[in-house]
Amino acid sequence: MVLRRFLPALPPLLAFAGILAIWELLSLYFGLDGLPPPSVALRQVPVILTDPQSLFDIVDSLRRMAIGIVLALVFAIPVGLWMGRSRFAAAFFNPLLSVIYPVPKAALMPIIMLWLGVGDASKILVIFLGVTLPLIYHSYQGSRAVEEKLLWSAAAMGMQPPARLARIVLPAALPEILVGCRTALVLGLITMVTSEMIARQTGIGNLVFQSLEMGIYDTVYAMIVIIGALGFILDVLFERLRGWLVGWAEPAQSIIVGST
Repeated sequence: MVLRRFLPALPPLLAFAGILAIWELLSLYFGLDGLPPPSVALRQVPVILTDPQSLFDIVDSLRRMAIGIVLALVFAIPVGLWMGRSRFAAAFFNPLLSVIYPVPKAALMPIIMLWLGVGDASKILVIFLGVTLPLIYHSYQGSRAVEEKLLWSAAAMGMQPPARLARIVLPAALPEILVGCRTALVLGLITMVTSEMIARQTGIGNLVFQSLEMGIYDTVYAMIVIIGALGFILDVLFERLRGWLVGWAEPAQSIIVGST
């Protein structure tokens, strides 16, 4: 019984051990200052996590990421649901999304900095743009999959279109929407780090770039490990939330949609 409880954690642990082994071998083979072995880089992880300024930067980054994702949820989910149920909405938004989709969101950062400066607003906007498209896409797909009979029955009972969208379409599309949310978490983390590396003031991206400029390569790799750990932890926590909300649905299989 005890072994069975730990079996789900075995594949990630083996993958992590494999990455560390390959990293160690590459470091020994090339012998570069810019590629310290994991035995050196990992020693910096507790140093970073016990430094007040570094912790402030990490929390500041997560705050920006949370704001950007929440704003995207508020905007993208209603738009995606509306597109799935309205030909007019789909015809209006599809061309706009087709134009925006292939543009790397980090490439917009210099332009956004001209408009909003290098503060929180520009970084939050880039995160918002980076996660909006997968949220709209999955909300649209979920909305399209709702059975028409349910909507016809609701309409026959006198329920108005906004109420049908909120009380029938949204709950039915929720499993697919949560797949988009899982993808948005990953893209939000990537976009957050990238935006902070371009507009450097505080944050995880600033820590990485600052360490790189100063040639403190063990700290650079330690920060990469911390970023990967943050992504893993957020994904695990979200999967627990998803299971609680829609445990009756099929397990979420997310595909990263969008460009950063």
